[in-house]
Amino acid sequence: MADDASRKRKVRGRKIRSDRSQKAGRRAKKELARKASNAGKKNGDSPLTDPADVTPDPFVETDAVTALRGRITGWLEADQPVHLIGPTGCGKTALALSAAAKRGRPVVWLNGDEAVDTAALVGDHAGGERYKEDDRFVSGVSKQTEIIRERWVDNPLSVAVREGATLVYNEFSRSDPAAHNVLLSVFEEGVLERPGKRGENRSIDVHPEFRAILTSNDVEYAGVHEQQDALLDRFVGVHVDYYDGETEREIVRSHVDLPEEAIEVVVETMRTLRDDLEIVVGTRAAITAAKGLTIFDSGENGTLDDELLTEVFVDVLAPKIAGQGPDDVRQLQTQIAESI
Repeated sequence: MADDASRKRKVRGRKIRSDRSQKAGRRAKKELARKASNAGKKNGDSPLTDPADVTPDPFVETDAVTALRGRITGWLEADQPVHLIGPTGCGKTALALSAAAKRGRPVVWLNGDEAVDTAALVGDHAGGERYKEDDRFVSGVSKQTEIIRERWVDNPLSVAVREGATLVYNEFSRSDPAAHNVLLSVFEEGVLERPGKRGENRSIDVHPEFRAILTSNDVEYAGVHEQQDALLDRFVGVHVDYYDGETEREIVRSHVDLPEEAIEVVVETMRTLRDDLEIVVGTRAAITAAKGLTIFDSGENGTLDDELLTEVFVDVLAPKIAGQGPDDVRQLQTQIAESI
């Protein structure tokens, strides 16, 4: 009897060790799956952003701005991707973010440049994860199995498509057109193919709430790529130009604490230079000039003399002709002084 009891205890002990080993293996598998499913979401790296957190601050709401944003959100409601095109410094990015926030859906941000390729859009393998299973079910035999699983990390486009977010693709035309081939099936067939990913999850069905807003500078700007017609045909193009004088004054006023008279002079000077100079003079230039004037003596009651205004605008606009030589800077100074 004692021998039978001892044998039963030993068998039971081996079974307990085996059960524990199997449970440990199952826990390891679950942990591995959890890590894989949360890839890209750890340490605050998730590209998903709450719409309240992307609303530009400050953001000016004039009739002109509200009407333009209404066109964008209207096309989004019609399930059309919107391509905002216009000169640099005219407020395309702020407008895109405001329109995205208005939808109330999560927002995914993507900034275009030469380094963006297909993997940067849809995702890629990010190394492998491994664990070992120790099988001692048979007495006196230890079997170790090493399991290696590649970890796939989704990038902004995949996340936005899957979660029904609003993708804000800034500087879209600065990316290589070849990277955008994956967008064709997204907008035409409602499916995102992820090259490089294997198995049944290679493609993602586009969430019905997915929308896209893209921004690009006009084609004459340096570093801008001409995108394929097959893709551009699927966009709605909204041209964004510089705002009217009232809106530009409101924008500068929202960024800088200057007397009303000084803000009006800065904006009107900027608008005059925009017409007179061959370089781009955007609303951002007026904001920068106004910030500079807050640390200079602007005279009584916010009045500005022409010499000070000339010096400030030369400093603000000189980087646009950097490297062209001192003669060009002097010519710029002369042109600004004459315009003022």
